[in-house]
Amino acid sequence: MLKKVLQSIILLALFTSLIFPLQSAYAAEPIELHTPYTGISVTPGESITYTFDVINNSSSIQHINIELQGIKEGWDYSLTAGGWNLHELSVKPGDTDTISVNLRVPLQIEKGTYKFKAVAESTSGIKRELPMEVVVTEKGTFKTEWTSEQTNLTGHADSSFEYSAKLTNRTGSEQTYALIAGAPRGWGVDFKVSGKSVTSVTVDSNKNQDVTIVVTPPAQAEADTYQIPIRATNDSTSGDIVLEAAITGSFGLELTTPSGKLSENITAGKDTKVELVVKNTGTTPINDVNLNANKPEGWDVEFEPAKINALEPGKTATVHAKITANSKAVAGDYVVEMTASAPEATADAQFRMSVKTSLVWGWVGVLVILAVIGGIFYLIRKYGRR
Repeated sequence: MLKKVLQSIILLALFTSLIFPLQSAYAAEPIELHTPYTGISVTPGESITYTFDVINNSSSIQHINIELQGIKEGWDYSLTAGGWNLHELSVKPGDTDTISVNLRVPLQIEKGTYKFKAVAESTSGIKRELPMEVVVTEKGTFKTEWTSEQTNLTGHADSSFEYSAKLTNRTGSEQTYALIAGAPRGWGVDFKVSGKSVTSVTVDSNKNQDVTIVVTPPAQAEADTYQIPIRATNDSTSGDIVLEAAITGSFGLELTTPSGKLSENITAGKDTKVELVVKNTGTTPINDVNLNANKPEGWDVEFEPAKINALEPGKTATVHAKITANSKAVAGDYVVEMTASAPEATADAQFRMSVKTSLVWGWVGVLVILAVIGGIFYLIRKYGRR
């Protein structure tokens, strides 16, 4: 009989456990902590904002402290709710409150996966933990980056070289950099931001600033490749870049006479020859130098030769100019402007031409005067006796 009673009790217990499962298996935790962002990938220096729901499943108000545990040195975070910095939260029974956690990844960090946990603990001793992880996708550094996609430019000595550079602040705070150039003597370097010349620039943490660098060589710079070190620096960090300017040479022409005299005498209707000297004052050969003249109306200028095919640096070429004055030119000074020009350079010289009247017309005038005097004398003799 006792055996049957025991069997009945055991069967009843098994049946009850199947029909009425243990409530404890399905009972909610008194406090729950939830965020959908438990695994995030970031780059060094980036900030992450988590939104946490703090759920109070108990029947009483819970005063809950929230913190992140297991955070590595150099990582910073802050808790906010309703626009206020927070260290403790009070949640009503059966209610849910939301907090924000801002976590900043250090700039100087190794690539890898970093694990930590969010912990919610009430003043009554109830504790809830939520495992989390952040994947840092690249190695980070605490430094300044000073870069340019094109550091080598080529041009003539009379041109400017313009480089586009980018200054990146990979430190944990705002930095003000002095911009310094180590250009050769006689060279000019101008830094521009948004079109305005500057000597320093301020860059926020983990941000960058575009800087235009304009380099001007001296007019007589010899053909060569020149290096211009550029530094962005302050007391805590600096960045360096080396620019190169390849000078192909300078262009220059000079037009004068062997003696330097730029004046001549000429008779109206006659011509005179002037010897000219064309000199290449640059550091690069000049080809196809043409000779032209701007002359008074009715005048004529012919050059021999009218074109210099090639002129080496420092060399000269002799050109003869035949100047013919207008036959009707009156006595006085006239200007004849002569020009030696090539696509790369131009030189000019102004000649003062002093015109004298032809002696033939002088003698004609004398003869006219004599004829007039003779006529008067004849008339006096013929009619003076009457």
